[in-house]
Amino acid sequence: MYHHFKLSDMNKFISTAIFLAFTIILANGQAVNSSPDKKKVTVVTGARFTYPLVQKWIDDYNVEHPDIQIIIESRGSADPQADILIEAYEQDEAVKKTREYLYVARYAVLPVANSNSAFAKTYSERGLNKQLINQLFFHDLFADSEKEQEIKDPYTIYTRLQKAGAPIVFTKYFGFEQKDVKGKAIAGSDEHLLKAILRDSNAVSYLPLSLIYDHASRKPLNGLSVLPVDISGNDRISNDEKFYGDLSTVIKRLEEGDSKDLKNIPIEYLHFSVDKNKATPDAIGFLLWVIQNGQNSLHEFGYLLPKSNNSDEEKFEQFASRRTGK
Repeated sequence: MYHHFKLSDMNKFISTAIFLAFTIILANGQAVNSSPDKKKVTVVTGARFTYPLVQKWIDDYNVEHPDIQIIIESRGSADPQADILIEAYEQDEAVKKTREYLYVARYAVLPVANSNSAFAKTYSERGLNKQLINQLFFHDLFADSEKEQEIKDPYTIYTRLQKAGAPIVFTKYFGFEQKDVKGKAIAGSDEHLLKAILRDSNAVSYLPLSLIYDHASRKPLNGLSVLPVDISGNDRISNDEKFYGDLSTVIKRLEEGDSKDLKNIPIEYLHFSVDKNKATPDAIGFLLWVIQNGQNSLHEFGYLLPKSNNSDEEKFEQFASRRTGK
């Protein structure tokens, strides 16, 4: 049997459907409006080799401030949208004028080799002086070929492709630029460079101290050898300069020596920065917490304490007071 709808019935049906749809939309809108505001997320990004340390700080901070959400995102150290940048080298003056800096740690960059190579076996014992470092790593137009050392063991130099903290610090220390490094350039982060070194038994490169060692065992990563360098500057490597078997020992030696007396080991500051005009209270609050608590974790993760300079911390605290009104 067929049912015949009158026109008036059809109009009632349509009206009812429209009314129900409008009611659902209105209810959803009220539910959204009545829900609490979403928490503002503070985004940290920058030098990726620092992420384990920074994540430790974030986790500890969240124990005390569970209502504040801070996350790490791998956006790159030049991302203007990030609330906090982690930077592993000094920016140019134009950039520095727009940002406020907090120096939180120091890090060393050391030459390394795949431990399965003949090169690693030879030079873990013999070590590297400055002349040999230059010969191995850099295209030097002014090098004296008569002073070059004979290298019998096969090796392949690896370096970073992108501009980044560790390669800039390493090359600048020896009077070169990142583009002057020989060998294979690896795209990606310092972790990608580490993986490339471990894959090639002839690999020779450089890495931040924090990536070279297992933080739990304090020993160099399996498959990686640290190449001792001439820290006295006398062109010889004595047994006293071969102290790389344990991370805690390395940190102790590097912190005890004045950086001017430690030759052939680049050491640079690690710092956070925020936009002077856009820094949020949550970002500033986290960095103030780092000033008070962050140094407790530095040795665990392979970093050196910053040189004692209360004026840097006071400068940031003054900025924080101006910015937040507290």
